[in-house]
Amino acid sequence: MTSTADPDKRAPGRPRSARSEQAIIDAVLGMIADGEALETLSIESIAARAGVGKATIYRRWASRDQVVVDAVASLKLPVPEVAGESVRDDLVTLMSRIGQPSDQPRNGRVMSCLLPQVARNPDLHHWYQQVIEPRREVTRRVLRRGIETGELRPDLDVEVVLLVLAAPMIVQRTMRWNPAIDEVGLAERVVDAVLTGAAPG
Repeated sequence: MTSTADPDKRAPGRPRSARSEQAIIDAVLGMIADGEALETLSIESIAARAGVGKATIYRRWASRDQVVVDAVASLKLPVPEVAGESVRDDLVTLMSRIGQPSDQPRNGRVMSCLLPQVARNPDLHHWYQQVIEPRREVTRRVLRRGIETGELRPDLDVEVVLLVLAAPMIVQRTMRWNPAIDEVGLAERVVDAVLTGAAPG
């Protein structure tokens, strides 16, 4: 690999190159979107696709799995702010972001290819949980607030409700599980369906 392809190697000790880091992230996402299994990814193949040297990757990440996790984390939009006035409105705000990482078609392919592999790899599963836990915790707080204000049943199983809310958004938006579903207003319809069972008797 020439120094032209890897500016970080050409100037040791310089500040991190945002361009090189983005090239590495894009390389990982592109390989996953192309259908390459995580087990076959290597630092060497990532470096070759990104046009950088292996040392550039190792200066940022200690292992291949950490590169993959950060690449996936880059797809996630920031956890949105919630108004804190209506449980329904806050849940719609949160659910509207799930399974919709960006407007790039490639990213949808990445998620549909990645999720089955995350389920098979304990390390990736653990790190992926860290990626999604902040959004989950915000949703928990909204649900617990709803219980305290009487908007939701006092015996509500918060963890089950989290699952029921998020699962259809993820499955539909990453796999288009039911092509007959109109995704316009999907978050509102999912939230309303769940709240029908979560409301006080």
